[in-house]
Amino acid sequence: MRNRLTTARPTLAMRRWGPPGIVALAAMVALTATPATAAKQPRQTAEAVAPRQAGEPVMAIVSIKSQQVTFYDADGWIMRAPVSTGTTGRETPAGVFAIVEKDKDHRSTMYDDAWMPNMLRITWNGIALHGGPLPGYAASHGCVRMPFGFAENLFEKMNIGMRVIISPYDAAPADFSHPSLFVPKPDAIAAAPGRADKLSAEAEEATRAADAAKKAAAAAAKEAASLPAALRKLEQQKARADAELAFADRTLANAKNDQARAKAEELKQKAAAKAADAATQLDAARAAAQPKRDAVAATKEAAKAAATRKADAAKAATDAKLAGEPVSVYISRATQKLYVRRNTHKPAPDGGGEVFDTSIEVPVTIRNPDQPLGTHIFTAMAKTDTGLRWSVVTIENGDEARNALDRITIPQDVWDRIGPTALPRSSIVVSDEPLSSETNYRTEFVAVLSNEPQGGFITRKPTAPAMIASDDGWDNGGNGFFFFQQRDPYVQPANPRRRSQYQYYAPAQPMQRGFW
Repeated sequence: MRNRLTTARPTLAMRRWGPPGIVALAAMVALTATPATAAKQPRQTAEAVAPRQAGEPVMAIVSIKSQQVTFYDADGWIMRAPVSTGTTGRETPAGVFAIVEKDKDHRSTMYDDAWMPNMLRITWNGIALHGGPLPGYAASHGCVRMPFGFAENLFEKMNIGMRVIISPYDAAPADFSHPSLFVPKPDAIAAAPGRADKLSAEAEEATRAADAAKKAAAAAAKEAASLPAALRKLEQQKARADAELAFADRTLANAKNDQARAKAEELKQKAAAKAADAATQLDAARAAAQPKRDAVAATKEAAKAAATRKADAAKAATDAKLAGEPVSVYISRATQKLYVRRNTHKPAPDGGGEVFDTSIEVPVTIRNPDQPLGTHIFTAMAKTDTGLRWSVVTIENGDEARNALDRITIPQDVWDRIGPTALPRSSIVVSDEPLSSETNYRTEFVAVLSNEPQGGFITRKPTAPAMIASDDGWDNGGNGFFFFQQRDPYVQPANPRRRSQYQYYAPAQPMQRGFW
């Protein structure tokens, strides 16, 4: 309403003054305009829908420079609209994100219960795309506001895990090919469902065997639990009998006459018989106890081995199921590591979002590691007769995308594990940046460009310490989570432009890779 009134008053004045007055008014406006006023003039970017049937969205790209968001399917752009990103001091962070939660009627917990309809969350500390007012320039507290109707129309089309790229400048996917990109094998993809079913059945059988072994070990331990007390009682009984026999021996040795010796001899015979009987009982009890002790040790080892087979089978089943999901890879020059994420589609145990598999994290070799790679997002857009059709989006200059991939030596065993069943919407992100500590088991990858303003990211409350879950095979023989541990909350550095201070993701403990 304020903008309408501001526009209406000069229009009325123009009508009253006529052409000479219009010229004078224009001169006055020109003299009084400031750069800040000019910078906040509403942009005229219009909403648009591609004139074709849209497919499943693959990615969204937000241009901070143009204040625009564009959604893409396998064949190109499908929807486009103006946006309002973070204002000065609360800038929307540029970087690589993915949708981690959807909320049709979200209310802000940070800004006075503000209405943020059709919210698509991309970080747990509060950055999201949602419907909101668009004044025509950057004006939010860090989120990406979209037109209300536009946000409502696309909400149901968006999936958890869909890539969201926020670029400082205009960016768009371009066709790309390279030998390092995944080349799936049709026979591996065709065999994946059957293999997943087979391994799931094996995991269930391993779970049953592990439960039975655990019960047997518990029963054996319970049966053997009374052995120490029983043996101690017999040992004490034998000790008393031996003491009585020793006393009888001394009495016999000290006897002064035949009557005393006869009495002492009789006492000794009784004591000797009692001691012999106690020794016999003790030896028999010890002999009987040994098999029970052996059984405890054997069943304990059997239960331990069964538990290991259960864990291995569960991980193998999980891997087989994940083979049917798009795979995302992040390669960081900052940490010299490769990370893999795949969505399990299981709800997070502490509420909000879904669990992402995080079981692969390995070192990589980067040639000339002191030279920037840039930030490049390679995405498998669709299947082809020979494999996958790829695109690349570059949002931070460094090396050219092809050269960046050429400089990286990726462990072949990792590629052999995830490449043969790679599907459309799989991606490989190469960046100088480390992963943000906002990356956890409820996210795909969160990586922020540290040389771009990110006030809207820094000023938000850190994500609360999260329970980190590692899946044991999607509910194969348990509650679906193998272990839980605490991770520190995200704390952005005071100066986001200094890479050396950047807080980044690190596992709370070394990753377990024994099941490879």
